[in-house]
Amino acid sequence: RMADLIREKIAAALDPERIEVVDESHLHVGHAGARLEGETHFRVTVVASSFAGLSRMERQRRIYAILAEEMRERIHALGLTTLTPQEAERQ
Repeated sequence: RMADLIREKIAAALDPERIEVVDESHLHVGHAGARLEGETHFRVTVVASSFAGLSRMERQRRIYAILAEEMRERIHALGLTTLTPQEAERQ
């Protein structure tokens, strides 16, 4: 499953404290980029110490780089929330 692959690749690259991957493909049936088999639209939350000192854009670029192959071939949309552990505590 794509959600598992996303989780595994991010975990291997960032050693995050928390990863949440939600497949939202069912909400996009019939939209551009949606495939009948699903697994095209995801919402991902990553809490990682390695995000400290990075801007929101730099954090998201890291995730996009980790998932570059999947973004080219399978993932149509990826919503990201990227936080340090300290930022996650405040939410």
